Amino acid sequence: MCVRCPVNAPKKATRLVSGNKKRHTLKLQRLIHTFTCQILCVATGRGATHDLRRLRESKTQIYPDTERLADAGYQGIHHQHAFTRTPKNASKDHPLMKAQRADTRQGAKVRLPVEHVIRRLKVFCIFKETYRHRRRRVQLRVNLMAALCNRIPIQT
Repeated sequence: MCVRCPVNAPKKATRLVSGNKKRHTLKLQRLIHTFTCQILCVATGRGATHDLRRLRESKTQIYPDTERLADAGYQGIHHQHAFTRTPKNASKDHPLMKAQRADTRQGAKVRLPVEHVIRRLKVFCIFKETYRHRRRRVQLRVNLMAALCNRIPIQT
């Protein structure tokens, strides 16, 4: 799952511009284990990069037999990784079948602890507010905060 973090405008202004509002952003991608709620991997990149491309560029190696649950930004990842589930969206002309709806609900139940881990990361204001430090060091800072969040005990 990727989240955008706003940053101050750099000297080379066109590289980090992203979205309709044309803000300078960095994108943070996290790989979280659903049962242990541990952050396994963190990758950073420019905000204008698509989620699937960011995943391919990070070259994160995952065992082929593991199941991966991704959000809608990763449509098409099943060509690269066979055991991937992405949510199905209904449209006005094509409503979801009962099996598809049940699969989407099951994915949402599994995704809930992952959202709690993301909330624990956002306690650090570096992810919520404008990042005002050197962009070269953002990967180091994100990894340190992920390690701190892994040390926080899970409250059930």
